This record gives sequence, C-alpha cells and structure tokens, in this order.
Amino acid sequence: MSFDLVFFGGTGDLTWRKLMPALFQAFRHGKLPADGRILAVARDTQSDEQYRAWLRERFQDVDTPKRPTEEEFSRFAEMLFYRRMDLSQPQDYARLKEWLEERRADTVVLYLATSPYLFPVICEQLGRAGLNDPHIRVVLEKPLGHDLRSAQEINRVVRSVFTEQQAFRIDHYLGKPSVQNLMALRFGNVLFEPLWRRESIANIQITLAESIGVGTRGDFYDRTGALRDMIQNHALQLLTMIAMEPPASNDADAIRDEKLKVLRSLKPFAMESVLRDVVRGQYRAGAIDGKPVPGYLDEQKVPADSQTETFVALRTEVQNWRWAGVPFYLRTGKRLAARDAQIVVNFRPTPHNIFGGVSQPNKLVIKLQPEDGLELHLLAAKGALQHDLLSPVFLDLDFDKAFPTERVGAYERLLLDVIAGRLNLFVRSDEQEQAWRWVEPILQAWSLDTSGPRPYKAGSWGPPAASALVARDGFAWAEEQ
Repeated sequence: MSFDLVFFGGTGDLTWRKLMPALFQAFRHGKLPADGRILAVARDTQSDEQYRAWLRERFQDVDTPKRPTEEEFSRFAEMLFYRRMDLSQPQDYARLKEWLEERRADTVVLYLATSPYLFPVICEQLGRAGLNDPHIRVVLEKPLGHDLRSAQEINRVVRSVFTEQQAFRIDHYLGKPSVQNLMALRFGNVLFEPLWRRESIANIQITLAESIGVGTRGDFYDRTGALRDMIQNHALQLLTMIAMEPPASNDADAIRDEKLKVLRSLKPFAMESVLRDVVRGQYRAGAIDGKPVPGYLDEQKVPADSQTETFVALRTEVQNWRWAGVPFYLRTGKRLAARDAQIVVNFRPTPHNIFGGVSQPNKLVIKLQPEDGLELHLLAAKGALQHDLLSPVFLDLDFDKAFPTERVGAYERLLLDVIAGRLNLFVRSDEQEQAWRWVEPILQAWSLDTSGPRPYKAGSWGPPAASALVARDGFAWAEEQ
C-alpha cells in the first residue's frame, strides 16, 4: 500500500519529539508500509537534506526505546521531505496538491500538529484546494478547542470539508498498550463481568499523576490548566472504557456508541456540586526525588497572579442501572509525589467477616504507567498457627515480562491505524462535544469563584481537600489505604 503523510507544523515540538520518532519505530519494526512518503511543512526555508539533518540532530534528544544507527536513520530519511508553506496562502496549498499528485498514493494523511486555532483555517484552505478526496484523511491533535463553543466551531468547519469517516481526532492515551489491555480485560475475559456492577464494586478511582512541572510550556499551560489538559480528554476516555456496556462488535462506531452513552449518563454539575465535589489546586515550591523545585507561579512564562489549576480531583457518578450509586473519583496533577497513571477498582467487603481482625476489601489495580500491568489484591491465611487471621497478598501481572518483545508505543500504534483507516481508537465528534458539555459547568463555576485553586506542596499528593473528598464517602485514595 502506498501512502503520503503530511505534517502541518513539521518543525514543532510535537512532530520531532513524538510523531517522527514514532514513525521511525514503526519503520524499524517493519510495520510502516515501504511505499510511503513523509512530508513536513512549516514556515522555515530549508531543503529536504537540511530537514533530514535537522531531524537527525533532534533525535539525539528524544527518549526512544533504541537510538537509531546512522544506517537505520539514513534508510528512514529516504522517506522524508520538506516544503516551506504559509498556512494562510492558497497558492501554497495548490503547490502541496501538485506535490501529492506527482503520484496517486492509495492513502493521504494530513496531520494537523499545530495550535488548534489554526484547524479551521487549514481545513477551509484544504477544502478550497480540493484536498479532501475520499482517500484523504485528516488528523486533529488535542486540545480540540478551549470550551464547548470552540470545539463545536472546529467540528463544524471540519465537517464542512471532510466526512466523519475521514476525521481522526487523536487522544494518545487510547494508543497505550495498557489501555488496549483494558479493553481485552473487559471484553476478552468472562472472569470479571459478573462483578462489574454496583452490587460488587464500591468505587472506582482514576489517577493520572505527573511528578514534572510545566517546564518551558508555562504560557500554553496557563491558558489550558489541568481540567482541559487531562480530565476533559484522557481521564474521561478511561472512564468510558471502564464503565461502557459491551459493544455489539469491535467495529469503531459500535465502541464509540457505547462510550457516548456513558458520557451522556454522567451526573451533571451545577454551581453547588462543583464547590462540593471538585477540588482544584496549584503547586507551590517543594521537592521531587529529594531535589528542590519551584512553585507554579515561579515557573517560566507563568503570570505571578495566575489562577490556573495544576491539580484537579473530582467525584462523579454514572447514572444508569449498572453503576447507580457507585462513586467515580478522577484525579490529575503536576508536581505530585510520583509519576503514576492507574485505575483502581475497589470491590465491596464481604457481607460477613468470619475471620479475626480487619477484613480488607479486594481491589483490582490496572497500571497504565510507568509500569504496564494488572494487580489483583486478595486476602490469604498467614499460616497454620494463625489460621483465623488473614493477610493481604496480590497477584501481579507485568505485561512487559509477559510479552518480552518490544512494545508498540501509543503514537506508533495510532499513526499506523490512521494509515490503515482504523477508527477504533479515535474520538468521534459527538463524544468530544459531550465531554466538553459535561466539563463546562466546572469552568463556569470556577470563573465565579474568587477563592482560586488551593495550594499544595510539590512532591505531595495534592491539597488535603482531595483526601477529604474521598473520605467523605468512607473511602481513601490508593496510596492512603
């Protein structure tokens, strides 16, 4: 199969840090179709050879499973091309069309690795240039809008040029191997299905914690915040996959239909419930791994009076028959105690404890990063002399050990899926808009609440109010149990 892949924003951080390395890994794994061209477009003036040399230098700073050798990169670079392009100029789109029509590739992928405010401009220009044939696909990188209205406007313009089947809204969390194992756990095994409901589950916790700060992205992050950056997309996508009903098939729309039902079933927020069930925080100076780190207000390009949240914890419910009354706790933040992404399913205790001591309920831990695996926490007898006392034990499945071959990265998987036309791991426009619709009352409530985010020390697990949020229901976060 032949393909042409065009990166708008070809010299941007996303392209050289994530997308090009992912394509190189696909090339090295022998998964990238051989008859392909990769074109980077940007405003800089440089030749193909200059761009290849520039990218080769950048690859030295990229965290990849294996550094490319000179010979490997040289073979990969044969697929790389560069064109200068002003995204506001129609004649540049005409020249792009000429380049693409030098040959008629089976598939053309147009990846918008630019700021979202440029999405409508680019799509309108692509439509005017006739670059929207059925064999052309467009990839939209998050964040898709700043609120519901801007997301709807982006989708309106995209739909005026491309069909829904041509639009690939990317959320790289959905490409992680651990998230694929979440789907396999739920729908490839019968073991947990009888337990996957309100009668057996006490609560579900989703944590997406980062130990890093905002780094050099202070200006971008201050316009975004943790709610938009992580909850509206990554955390809600994980919630839908945990809570969705079994789809009729592995077809993309069958899966996305069920995810949309979950989003529509989420308990809506109002001003009163935001104040009660949502905690926002902002990190102050502290220590990570024993080294001092600055507070958010001291980071580069962050205003000294910023009210942007770097931490969010919230409580919600899925209001349907399967999940009625089960609290879902979502939490994300920067400069937390550890880099840790996991889903914890806490089961209800046994109805009657016949053993001495405290009966600790079972739980299933789905580890997303940095480890990738499953832990099933159970109780077992300590030994013959203490047969009436139970001790916690757990079964640990490490996917990196179970599957010793090199794992496919998130962007590698998603880029190959775009080229192949597989939509299963991409977000449909109605999903995306419903997520914004649910999040927007929180943003509106915060705009009226002058108290601002609660401070928390870098290296902690966030403001104490986040612990109180869960304790109010008689539960605790995983690290506090």
